[in-house]
Amino acid sequence: MKIAVVGASGMVGEVMLKVLAERNFPVTELIPVASAKSVGKFIDFKGKKYEIKSMEEAVKMKPEIAIFSAGGNVSLEWAPKFAEAGITVIDNSSAWRMDNTKKLIVPEINASLLTKADKIIPNPNCSTIQLVMTLAPLHKKYGIKRVVVSTYQSITGTGVKAVEQLENEYRNQKGAMAYPYPIHRNALPHCDVFEENGYTKEEMKLTRETKKILQDDSVLVTATAVRIPVVGGHSESVNIEFSNEFDINEVRKILHETSGISVQDNTDTNTYPMPIYAEGKDEVFVGRIRRDETQANSLNLWIVADNLRKGAATNAVQIAEYLVENKLV
Repeated sequence: MKIAVVGASGMVGEVMLKVLAERNFPVTELIPVASAKSVGKFIDFKGKKYEIKSMEEAVKMKPEIAIFSAGGNVSLEWAPKFAEAGITVIDNSSAWRMDNTKKLIVPEINASLLTKADKIIPNPNCSTIQLVMTLAPLHKKYGIKRVVVSTYQSITGTGVKAVEQLENEYRNQKGAMAYPYPIHRNALPHCDVFEENGYTKEEMKLTRETKKILQDDSVLVTATAVRIPVVGGHSESVNIEFSNEFDINEVRKILHETSGISVQDNTDTNTYPMPIYAEGKDEVFVGRIRRDETQANSLNLWIVADNLRKGAATNAVQIAEYLVENKLV
C-alpha cells in the first residue's frame, strides 16, 4: 500500500506518521509531502528515511491513498488533482466537510456509507468528532432534540505557533503571537474567525457537522468554543435534551459498550476525564454523567479527547484502514 501524507512536517502530519506506525498500517512505500521549503529534506518512518516530495511528484507517484493535513486552500487546489489521478484523498481540513457531494466520516458511526466512488473523504473537525462519538449511540436510543456544548480547547488545535506563544509566555519572553491576547493564565472565547451571526467558525462547525454526521437536521446544536492554555486535548461540557426519558445507568452502559469510548465516571474516587490523561491516547473519554435536574429528559456530561489523535490523525488513519479492509481502494 503506497501512502502519501500531505503536510508530513506539520504538527498533525507528524502525529499522522506516528499513528500509521503504531497501528501497523500496511505501508509499503511512504510518500511524505510538504511545502516547497521542505522538499528534498528527509523524515524518519519506522526506522527508514524518506525524502519529502512536492505535490506534483506525489501525484505522479500514484499512491493508493493520500492523507491531507495541509490546510483548506491546499486541499481545495490539490485534492481534486489527486482524485482525478485515481488516488483516494482523506482530507483533514475544513475544505470539503460541508460539500453535499462528500461524506463526513467518523468510522465508528458511519464508515459503512463509503464506496469506491468516494475519492475525497473529509475528516470532521476535532471537537465535532469527540462530540458525535458520544452523541450517536445516545441519539439512536433516545432521540436527541437539542445539544448545548461549551468547549475548552487545546492550543495544539491552532498549531506550532500557539505552542511557542505559550512557552514564551511561561518564560516571560517576547515572541510571535498566534492569538490577539496572551494565552498563559487566560481563556479566549475565540476559536477561529467570527461569522456574521456572532458565532465563530469553530462553533458553527460543531453545529453543521454534527447534523451532517448524525444525518438529522432536526438535532439543534448551539456552541461556545474557548481556547485555554492546555496542550493535551480538547474538553467539552455538554448538555443534551432527549425526546424520550432515559435511565442514567443505561446511558453509562451504552457509552461503555460503544467502541472508541472510555467511560471515566466515579465521583467517589475523583475519576473523570482530563486532557492531561487523554494526551497520546485514541479513545474519547466521557465522565461527569448526570441528570440535568432543571429540565425534563436532559443530561449533562464531560467529554475529553486528544485533538491531534482521535480528533485528527487517528480518525483519518481509521478511515484508511476501513478502505483497505473493505477493498475500496
